[in-house]
Amino acid sequence: MYTREILPPISSPIEDGNPVMGTWNKAFDKVDLLEIKKPFRYPFPRWVRNFRIKEWQSFNVNNESYTLDAIFCNVKLFRMAQVILYDKKNNQRFFFRKIKPGTGWQLPLSLANSSIDSHSPDFYFRIHNWLDADTVKLDINIEAKRKQPSLTVHLAFNINRAKDDPMAVSLGFSKRRIMYAYKAFAPVQGDIVYAGKHISINQDTSFGFFCDFKGFFPYRMRSTFCSAAGYIEENSVKERRFGFHIAENQTSEKNKNNENALWIDGKLTPLPPVLITMPNGTDDTWVIQDVEGMIDLTFTQKDYNKNGIKLFITRADYNIVFGYYNGMLVNSDGEKIQIKNLFGMGKKLYLRV
Repeated sequence: MYTREILPPISSPIEDGNPVMGTWNKAFDKVDLLEIKKPFRYPFPRWVRNFRIKEWQSFNVNNESYTLDAIFCNVKLFRMAQVILYDKKNNQRFFFRKIKPGTGWQLPLSLANSSIDSHSPDFYFRIHNWLDADTVKLDINIEAKRKQPSLTVHLAFNINRAKDDPMAVSLGFSKRRIMYAYKAFAPVQGDIVYAGKHISINQDTSFGFFCDFKGFFPYRMRSTFCSAAGYIEENSVKERRFGFHIAENQTSEKNKNNENALWIDGKLTPLPPVLITMPNGTDDTWVIQDVEGMIDLTFTQKDYNKNGIKLFITRADYNIVFGYYNGMLVNSDGEKIQIKNLFGMGKKLYLRV
């Protein structure tokens, strides 16, 4: 069975100017990729090195009726905020996207106690990363338009470090260019008001993923993400909360280190690398498998949201699929988790910038 060492906590994935690769179950005190000495072959000035760093935070919340997915990214030529609220029962989707040129959103170097916000006439968001208080808070307000109702979101991810193991990884594209990811699976509470309808998010029945990414990503970046969450049923009773967040990307030495994880009642299982294939295209069934026998899933589409951005010399394709997972996962104790019609998401990203 696949195993991956979970290392003792360190303050940063950069030590004395050198990147440190590995997997940890605690957030770093600070992640500043500009501290890496000579990440490129040539001695580029600081502003050029900073321009090559891409960063984003993503939020995904689920209960029996709704899924909310939000991403806030800074790819240096432009910034993007995207919010999707999906009504599972009625198969209805609210979609909002805001793109701004330039680098005005600087995502924080630390998740201990930091914030970022943005104001415009029709859109507002604020993220308070507050792991010192075991929480991450998200506030969104989107004004109504002629063809779109309003949306207000107030959510808190209750990341109790005594009960829920997060995962922090540092992965290499080359010897000195890395990406960092922090992923937490946690109960969520708060409120969503959509088109005048109040949706209460109760932490006993709602949970989600909070993710923080930074990296010297390749000029042509390709990543595919698969995630879902639910309950393990025993004797027809929903007993244990679980979720998985899996990615296929361009990093090296994937067997030694990757960003794939499974959580069961807060306990982290690092998962092996996967191959995600789409025999009939992005908008058809996906197949997610490893070579260790721990991941064997199919993902069948229910709703497909295709997005393309062309701005200046950049291009971004960010395709989001809602659908159902079927198959099997195995945790670090050898327990097989049977998955049947579990609602989740798939994301396929191509970025050239």
